[in-house]
Amino acid sequence: MSTPARWASRLLPLLVLVVWLAVGGGLGPYAGKLGEVSTNDQAAFLPRSAESTQVLRAQEAFRQEETLPALVVWTAEGGGAVDPAAREAATRALASLKGAEGVVGAPSPALPSADGEALRGIVQLRPDLGDDLTAVLGKVDAAASAVPGTETWLAGPAATQADLGDAFSGIDGLLLVVALVTVLVILLLVYRSVLLPLVIIVGAVFALGLACAVVYVLADNDVVRVDGQVQGILSILVIGAATDYALLLAARYREELGARDGDRIPAMRAALRQSFGPIVASAATVALGLLALLFSDLTNNRALGPVGAIGIVCAVLSAVTFLPAVLVLLGRAAYWPARPKAAAGAEAHPVWHKVAGLVDRAPRKVWAGSLAALLACAAFSFSLDSKGVPLDEIFVKDAPSVAAQARLGEHFPGGAGNPVVVIADAGAAERVRTAAEGVEGADSAAVYTVPGTTRPVVADGRVRIDVTLADSADSDAAKDTVARLRSTLHAVPGAEALVGGYTAQQYDTRLTAERDRQLIIPVVLAIILVILVGLLRSLLLPLLLVATVALNFVATLGVSALVFEHVFGFTGTDSAVPLYGFVFLVALGVDYNIFLMSRVREETELHGTREGVRRGLIATGGVITSAGVVLAATFAALGVIPLAFLVQIAFIVAFGVLLDTLVVRSLLVPALVRDIGPVVWWPGALRHRP
Repeated sequence: MSTPARWASRLLPLLVLVVWLAVGGGLGPYAGKLGEVSTNDQAAFLPRSAESTQVLRAQEAFRQEETLPALVVWTAEGGGAVDPAAREAATRALASLKGAEGVVGAPSPALPSADGEALRGIVQLRPDLGDDLTAVLGKVDAAASAVPGTETWLAGPAATQADLGDAFSGIDGLLLVVALVTVLVILLLVYRSVLLPLVIIVGAVFALGLACAVVYVLADNDVVRVDGQVQGILSILVIGAATDYALLLAARYREELGARDGDRIPAMRAALRQSFGPIVASAATVALGLLALLFSDLTNNRALGPVGAIGIVCAVLSAVTFLPAVLVLLGRAAYWPARPKAAAGAEAHPVWHKVAGLVDRAPRKVWAGSLAALLACAAFSFSLDSKGVPLDEIFVKDAPSVAAQARLGEHFPGGAGNPVVVIADAGAAERVRTAAEGVEGADSAAVYTVPGTTRPVVADGRVRIDVTLADSADSDAAKDTVARLRSTLHAVPGAEALVGGYTAQQYDTRLTAERDRQLIIPVVLAIILVILVGLLRSLLLPLLLVATVALNFVATLGVSALVFEHVFGFTGTDSAVPLYGFVFLVALGVDYNIFLMSRVREETELHGTREGVRRGLIATGGVITSAGVVLAATFAALGVIPLAFLVQIAFIVAFGVLLDTLVVRSLLVPALVRDIGPVVWWPGALRHRP
């Protein structure tokens, strides 16, 4: 190499490092600023075409200001009936809130329960309060608590949204620290290197800072939506993916350094040449799998798609630019005190030589045993209930809104303060109201009237009818009542009735989630299959790999069904959990098969299929397993957020990744390839290689 070329090759890594340091310093703070452009307003994440969404749009014709109701409940101290004087004081307390910051209109009077042991009032709040919601609820609570001889409880959508905000508060710092510390500890224990874990962590942090900056700009310009769940998943996804890709490249560079006696630049060129394809293919499966969520009819699913894909692109960019630059500058010092060796698999732990030997000697027994275990786990997947999580299980820890809702349900109809909203033709108003009241599960129905009169509000020839349900608004029984209401009211001649409201929104979300699974799961599998065919230049092997990762997902759902019910005490999962679990687990799980089989193909070209499987498994066993452990631990960090949805996602992905890494990729896939033989590469030319 000429002197100018040599100097250029030496300066390029330094220049890349300087650029990334500028990126990290300038954009890193955005990892803590996403909360400024995120929203936890659940009304913003409804099915676009559902009947409940049509009702929400129809309500605008009534010129009603959209509100967020807060339900105030009073019970007598020590139990028993509420004193009449307390009712008057409660009504005055509510009236004092009229005109207060964040309060819309005049609060309702305090109404007694049928048993006389509780009072209930409704304060309508602005839905766009954001971080100020807690402060406004504090004022409501302070006014309500002034009623002597009573205990005060705040329930309803406003209280639930405030508790969601509290659950996500501090997510930027806490989740990031837990994830990074977990990754760092695992890397230090596995690699026993001082600098390499720190370099990988820094690269992951830089990737996250870049991703957050891009997402921040897009969200600030209303191109994408971000909520607390998307925000948390983005952090975990970028850290886990960037670490995985970095480990693959670092392991290959270590081999090439040993083979080239420490010559850094040729070693990195060879490492990048061999690793770039598998890394990009792996990233493409995850990014395109996430983008498949754009086919969803749910706004929060569509939001996660592009946000997650941006995170994956930034993770790849860091792994193939920042990491190579630093490793070239450090050379052997990056792995100190270990000394890189030349032979592929020379540094592999003895256990991988034993595993490869077992697969080579008895492949049929290995894959049959692995398959039987996975099928046994998969048998329980049908018991997983994904119809939704009731309010008392949304939060893993005790939440004030949950306790308040329980107290409300003890004395009032479960749907009090959160009615089903029916929009119907004005000429059929009374027939619709009477029909609604007669539906099983409906407690009462009333036409929405002009305040202070009995005259119904008519807008565009339509009226609004509020139906109070007997069951809690988030319960399965209430959703069944919505289905009965729709069946009954749609049949009222000339009414053209639409049934919406909070419970109907939850019901429509569940139906939409089921439809999304039927559409998106095949799309993701097709995307993965196409990428694998292009990478491995085979058809039979990609079909085999897709089938194994799909089986791993179903087996994970089976184990999750048992753990959720008997360990965590959940009666069901959020309707979006199976889809999220599939996209993450299948797209991320196939990564390890890509890493393994791309190396097996490389070795097969030199040594044949049988020896290629043995050498590939030995060479990649340690690095892929450590990458799987890191990814599982990273997703497990989502469990620090006390929400059932994220705890369930954390368990499914963490357990599924470990199952895939330790059973599917280590035993099932190599044993099947070894048993099938060269024909596994059909129709590629490798099937003819002896």
